[in-house]
Amino acid sequence: MNLQKIAFITGVTGQDGSYLAEFLLKKGYHVHGLVRRTSTFNRGRIEHLRNKNPPGKNTFELHYGDLLDFQSIDSLITHIRPNEIYNLAAQSHVAVSFDTSEYTSQVNALGPLRVLQAIVANGLSETCRFYQASTSEMFGKVLETPQTETTPFSPRSPYAISKVSAYWTTINYREAFNVFACNGIMFNHESPRRGENFVSRKITLSLAKILSGQQEKIFLGNLNAYRDWGFAKDYVEAMWLILQQPKPDDFVLSSGQQHSIRDFVHEAFELCGFNIAWRGSGTDEVGFDKNTDRTLVEVNPSFFRPSEVDTLIGDSGKANNILNWHSKTPFKELVYLMVEADLKESGLDPKKFLKLCMVDR
Repeated sequence: MNLQKIAFITGVTGQDGSYLAEFLLKKGYHVHGLVRRTSTFNRGRIEHLRNKNPPGKNTFELHYGDLLDFQSIDSLITHIRPNEIYNLAAQSHVAVSFDTSEYTSQVNALGPLRVLQAIVANGLSETCRFYQASTSEMFGKVLETPQTETTPFSPRSPYAISKVSAYWTTINYREAFNVFACNGIMFNHESPRRGENFVSRKITLSLAKILSGQQEKIFLGNLNAYRDWGFAKDYVEAMWLILQQPKPDDFVLSSGQQHSIRDFVHEAFELCGFNIAWRGSGTDEVGFDKNTDRTLVEVNPSFFRPSEVDTLIGDSGKANNILNWHSKTPFKELVYLMVEADLKESGLDPKKFLKLCMVDR
């Protein structure tokens, strides 16, 4: 009798999806991933997994489909009949959601609804467990600090609004159709695999380009936005743990530590020998290297959101106690890992630039 668990991951080509696929394959799962047809090949994060399939045994399979198309989702779930579904696919860029609000809602709000409806339609309510990737952005203009599972939502973007809808859809299918459906409310989780349009990766990649002479400076928006930063590879373990519990529930996943965009810039640049100081205020503020007086950071008003989220910090005590999960990677080490990877990506030798003493490794 084949007892191998089967997992289906939407968003498998992204940061979280690639780390989760690696994690589940190491656990002995047969992993299926959803990919969209695109004009460019975007599977760099998972290509190594496809190449590691054992001879004659395909334990990692990709399938074309789209969260916008119920028929494709329903057909895949009918065929795969997974034990666990991890819905990680999303239009995940907050700023972009203001320009693509309808598309964001179609993917982020109605996408999970289509997956959950396919679970029910295929008679899998009792056998298939569902994980929804929720987000700290739902807390928006925070009503209490730190944020927990009981903190009211106050979304400040079309992205956050769409995620609130998906959150409640997940709970509704749990209560109405007895689906083992759970939300993981994830605070910022970064890695070298983060998309280049996210601010953390933008900082580390721009730093590497400055060092290699490809870029003069970096332009950023709100330097004073405070976030709870963790390492994505730590967080995918929590996703899996949530679906291994005896009953479905929702969990905040966070580091419990808070740093600003300004802090991230300072930490990254200091690793490579820059001594960043600041002068000016508002949109006229600049960051410069005190050693050379060279301007390295400028504020671009176009990068501000129409409605900002100023501060987020989570309390993952529930996950600590029930899942025995903790965010393991400290902020300094996270920044180090990202800077190191982008130096390599830019063809630079990390040993030449990085101050290894900055991180307790």
